[in-house]
Amino acid sequence: MSYQQTKYWSVDNIVDNLIESKEIQEAAAFLREGKLVAFPTETVYGLGASARSDEAVTSIFTAKGRPADNPLIVHISQQKDVYNFTKSVPEKAEKLMEKFWPGALTIILAHNGRLSTKVTAGLSTVGLRMPDHPVALALIEASGEPIAAPSANRSGRPSPTTAAHTAEDLQGRIAGIVDGGATGLGVESTVIDCSGELPIILRPGGVTQSQLEAVIGRVEVDQSLTEEAAPRSPGMKYKHYAPEAPLTLVDGDEDFFRSCVRKHKENGEKVGLILFPALASMEADAVYILSDNRIETTARELYSALRTFKKSEVDHILMQAVPADELGFAVMNRLVKAAGGRILTQ
Repeated sequence: MSYQQTKYWSVDNIVDNLIESKEIQEAAAFLREGKLVAFPTETVYGLGASARSDEAVTSIFTAKGRPADNPLIVHISQQKDVYNFTKSVPEKAEKLMEKFWPGALTIILAHNGRLSTKVTAGLSTVGLRMPDHPVALALIEASGEPIAAPSANRSGRPSPTTAAHTAEDLQGRIAGIVDGGATGLGVESTVIDCSGELPIILRPGGVTQSQLEAVIGRVEVDQSLTEEAAPRSPGMKYKHYAPEAPLTLVDGDEDFFRSCVRKHKENGEKVGLILFPALASMEADAVYILSDNRIETTARELYSALRTFKKSEVDHILMQAVPADELGFAVMNRLVKAAGGRILTQ
């Protein structure tokens, strides 16, 4: 479905009685009518549709250009809503909900068939999340619907952390965009499968392994899924997060990074750089300098940085790798996918 004009609601400055605002009520009505509405969460902007409507969910895949065998996360506004869509909730899952909801944690559980099969891609499980963002919670509550919502971008592109990013990718493809300002975390939620005996992280994100283990004990990290395997989680299959120009990660010290930049320039390429402040003096055809060296800042600014570089301006983008621990594990997960696995190692 295409739209001559995508409706735009700005709610960034609404602080009182958000759920009763004209903007949220109109956007919620769109969702009840089966239309697609993008909205902010604390991680990235999501592209929402009623998770109970086959037609509405199918339109998500169409708008994004996303393969229909890639399952979607379902967003809810109250913890008790989990029990409406699952067969059972294990004790460990309940502990995680108590500790991390609302927040950047998606919990996979066995579903009871009350959601569209398009959401689950025919799987026996579903990923559920309660976002930690007032706009998201108000919109879900006002709609009265569980909301299926992958990131609000064209499939394969960097995820959107502003309404402008969403409009850049989906203007004319969706019914509306709720602008609640820039998102805070910047990378998607952690996905943990609690449907089996031992919880398994299927996608690293805003909640780290050590944080999870502090609450429920041992948690494994899935290492076995490949591009060819059937996806058990959103965000595990197909190309993701890619900027317009190819990205290569550089795993090495400053001298090695400079040598890699030099080689690309000697090959006649126009080079774009994503730099930490310590290397801000490096010259290139285009440069994005991160605000500081903290991994939290890298996570928050990553997708904006990747969207900065246009293919018409640079031939190649280079960025130093970050330590893959705690939140850095999630950042490197996204960077490796964005780079298509291209890493230069010292």
